[in-house]
Amino acid sequence: MNAPDTPPGLAADVPPLDWDYARTAARRERFLAPSLRTFTAFERPLLLARGKGAHVWDADGKRYLDCLAQNLCISVGYDHPRVNAAIESQMRAIQHVTTMYYHPGPAQFAEELVATFPAGHDWVVHPVNSGAEAVDLAVLVARLHTGNFDVLALRNSYHGLHFGAMTASGLALCRQPIAGAPGYVHAHNPDLYRGAYGDRVDGYLDDLRRVIDSSTSGAVAGMLVEPIQGYGGVIPMPPGYLRRAAEIVRAAGGLLVVDEVQTGFGRTGETYWCFEQDGVVPDAVVLSKGIGNGFPLAALVVRRDVAESMAQRKFFNTYGANPMACAAGRAVLRVIADEGMQRNALEVGTLFGRALERAATHPRVGQVRGRGLMRGIEFVRDRATREPDDGSAARVQEGLRERGVIVGRSGQYRNVLRINPPMCVTADDAAFFGDALDAAVGAL
Repeated sequence: MNAPDTPPGLAADVPPLDWDYARTAARRERFLAPSLRTFTAFERPLLLARGKGAHVWDADGKRYLDCLAQNLCISVGYDHPRVNAAIESQMRAIQHVTTMYYHPGPAQFAEELVATFPAGHDWVVHPVNSGAEAVDLAVLVARLHTGNFDVLALRNSYHGLHFGAMTASGLALCRQPIAGAPGYVHAHNPDLYRGAYGDRVDGYLDDLRRVIDSSTSGAVAGMLVEPIQGYGGVIPMPPGYLRRAAEIVRAAGGLLVVDEVQTGFGRTGETYWCFEQDGVVPDAVVLSKGIGNGFPLAALVVRRDVAESMAQRKFFNTYGANPMACAAGRAVLRVIADEGMQRNALEVGTLFGRALERAATHPRVGQVRGRGLMRGIEFVRDRATREPDDGSAARVQEGLRERGVIVGRSGQYRNVLRINPPMCVTADDAAFFGDALDAAVGAL
């Protein structure tokens, strides 16, 4: 067993971690909330002990190429020395400063984050703890700024599992069987493979107009949209959709709120922010996951005039501007820039795309799609009918695990495998993934 030990002399009064698989599973069942059972991977979930770069090791010492990146939280790689050093240095100085006091970390992080956004706009940053929290904040500020209540979202979307964010999400498996938060309405998502209007982008835009005219008062607070629907099955918004949807929403008095929780920080390769590929500038952007490389950090980046709408009442987040989290965020921004990770996402992402294209020749593969290091492969029972095949997706996911590769499984029908490794992956990693995928798909 190769699990890490506690360094000598540290935490001597804390019992050592018990790395026995059966006892860990039993403790989870006994002491953790039953809801956590709903979100595990594989028939026998992995007991992970450590990570380095794009790889993780289980408690038995087996190495895996992590093509899920802890649901895209690990952006620049596990155990990155510069990120670790930034967090450790801040921790040894002071671990927390609430926003009722000043600390330079949050302000400098905000300045450096804003520098990555389109120029010519007065952006401000509200640091928070998670993507769902940032989504709820975005809805709150949009309603305050516009004076309107209804919020548009897309079917098949995922924006989080808290009350408001859950209602914004357009997937049944992500919504509890209770009345949702009021004021959310959903339009058809522009899925050119199996969507209601096929590959006609105009059909989805017309549907957005009809939803505004039929399911709202005609005036909306805004629209939440992912440039690539992640948990919904890696469904990119087609060219032109974001820009034209923004025109429709703004004509109804609303704001365009782009959810870059999964797509941001250069992951899609061609641009730093995925929305830039459609030539649109949002009014607000939700960020999380890779922003802290696994450290809890999220943010809402928004126009100053919009943010001012909240400045008349008290609002703060206890840990939202934590200086250790902001130190991690600053280090992530610097590493992405210094180590060319956006370019790497484009170049190595292309190699992952080629591996998926090879697998696409199998009759159970309906479509491969995505950009950079955010890609998906959809399995179907029949290419003509496009009937979803979650069984094949599950078997390939398990087959990849056996061969040392971790991928996610998602989509409305759980028939899409998600491939989004840390942005430090190499060409050798892409080749290893390709060989494993060929074998796993070939075994169907």
